[in-house]
Amino acid sequence: MPQMSPLMWFSLFIMFSATLILFNQMNFFSFKTTPIKMFKSTKEGSKNMNWKW
Repeated sequence: MPQMSPLMWFSLFIMFSATLILFNQMNFFSFKTTPIKMFKSTKEGSKNMNWKW
């Protein structure tokens, strides 16, 4: 069974790493995410902050 030289192992590692990074980038940029809005507007939030202690 032939053995691989260290340079061959390094090139194999680089190839798999590049494939993993490209696959993750394609997954990340293929979906458009919509930001979640916590409040409708800041004016409505301050209107409801009328505490009666």
